[in-house]
Amino acid sequence: MRTCIGVAMVAMVQSSHDKITNTTKLTNSSNAIENNQTAIGNVGILNGITFSEPYPKFQWDKKTQDYMMASFSWGYVILQIPAGQLAHRYGTRYLLTGALVINGIVSFGTPWAAYYGDWAFVAVLRMLQGLTQASLMPAMHTAFGKWVPLEERGRLSAFAYGGQPLGIVLGLPITGYIATSSLGWPGIFRFYGLLSLSTGLILWFLGADSPSQHSKISVAEKRYIEKGLGANGTISKNHLSIPWKEMLRCKAMHAIVIAHIGHSWGQLSLYTEVPAFMDKVMKVNIKANGLLTALPFFVMWLTNFFFCWVTDMLIVKKLLSVTNTRKWANTMGSVIPAAGLILLAYIKKDIVTVEIILVVTCAFKPGLHVGGYVNHLDLAPNFAGTMMSISNFVANLCSSLAPVVAGFILVADVTSEVLWRKVFLVAAGLYLVTNLVYVVFGSAELQKWNNPEQSRRENLENAEQIPML
Repeated sequence: MRTCIGVAMVAMVQSSHDKITNTTKLTNSSNAIENNQTAIGNVGILNGITFSEPYPKFQWDKKTQDYMMASFSWGYVILQIPAGQLAHRYGTRYLLTGALVINGIVSFGTPWAAYYGDWAFVAVLRMLQGLTQASLMPAMHTAFGKWVPLEERGRLSAFAYGGQPLGIVLGLPITGYIATSSLGWPGIFRFYGLLSLSTGLILWFLGADSPSQHSKISVAEKRYIEKGLGANGTISKNHLSIPWKEMLRCKAMHAIVIAHIGHSWGQLSLYTEVPAFMDKVMKVNIKANGLLTALPFFVMWLTNFFFCWVTDMLIVKKLLSVTNTRKWANTMGSVIPAAGLILLAYIKKDIVTVEIILVVTCAFKPGLHVGGYVNHLDLAPNFAGTMMSISNFVANLCSSLAPVVAGFILVADVTSEVLWRKVFLVAAGLYLVTNLVYVVFGSAELQKWNNPEQSRRENLENAEQIPML
C-alpha cells in the first residue's frame, strides 16, 4: 500500500505519447484542474462513479507526483511517537484493526479522490494512510511483549517482519498485472483496499492483546506463554505509566536508536540510490525488470528464517548470551551490507555483478531484525511499543536526509562514478559506525524500569531494612 502508487502513477498520468484531448498546454495549477475536469467529462460521470473503462488520465508534472509520493512519509513520521503510546494504552487489537480498516477505506476511495479532487485530495489521503500506518511497528512490538517468550522471540518476530520483503516480492507483479488488466489503475487501489479491510476484520475476530484476553487459546498454551513472560518480568496486566526519564537515559536504548539510524539510512540508499545509480551510470532501469527487482527481496525473505532460527538456538542452547546474540546478528546485518556498498563503489559496472552484490547484501539484512529491532523487547517488553516508536521516529527523521545528502553530492554531475562512490561510502560508513556504537553500548539485560511498581516496592523494602542510627 505504501509503494503501489508508484506503479499506478504510470497508468494514471498522461504521457507525451497519449492522445491529449486538451489543446491548452498545462501552465499552472488552475490549468491542471481544468484539464482534469475535461478528462472527467470525456469519460462520463457514470464511469467516474463506477470506474469502468475508459479510465481517466491526469496531467500531473513530476513535482506534483513527488508531492503525492512524499505525503505518505509526512504522516508516517508525525504520528510515530504518539502511536507507541496509543498501542501501550489501548492495546494492539484496537489500534491495528483501526489502522487496517482506515487504510482499506482510504485506498478504495483514492480513485474517486483523484477523479473529483485532483492531486491535492490524493495527497491528503496518502498522508492519512501514513498517519495510520505509523502504528504498525509500535503495535507489533507491543504485541510481542505480551505474547512472545524469550526463547521464541527471534523466530516469531522475524516471521512477522518477514512479511515486509515478501509483500514487495508478491506486490510488484500483482500490482503490475492489475494495472495492465481490464481493472486498470483504479483496480490497484480497490485490490489493496479490500485486502486491508479483510485483514483488519480477521485480526478483530481472531486477535487479542494478550493470552489472558484470548477466548480461543488453550489453557496449556496460555500457561506456557505467561510462564515464559513472567519468568523474565515481562508481563503486566495493568496499564503502567511510561517511565520516560529512565527510558530516555538508558544507554542501551541510545545504542538501539543509533543502530536503527544506520539501518534506515543504508536501507534507503539500497532501495532508492542504487536503482538510480544503475539508471544514470549503468544505463539499466532495474525497476523495469521484475526479476532483478524482486530477487534480492525474495532472498531476504528466505534468509530471514535462517537468522531468526540461529539467534533463538544460540540463546536456548546458551552458546551466547542474549546480549552477544543481538550484537552478532546486528553486526551481520550491518557489516555485510556496508561491504556490499563499498564494492558497488569500486567494482566493474556489470549488471550481473551488481545484482549478485545486491542479493548477498539483502541476504544478510535480516540480521538487523533479530538484532537491534528485537532488542527493545529484551530491555523492557512492557514498553517495547513506545521504545520502537521512538527509535523508528528518530531513524526515519535522520534517514530522510539521505536523498538530500545524495543530491548535494551529485549536484555537479549525476552520471559521475566518482561522486556516486562518495554516496555509497557515506551510507557504508554510517552502517559501520552505528553498528560499532551498538556493539560497545548495546545490552539485552532486562531493565528495572520495565516494571516500575515492582521496582518501587523493592526500593521501599530496602529502605525499611536499613537500620535507624
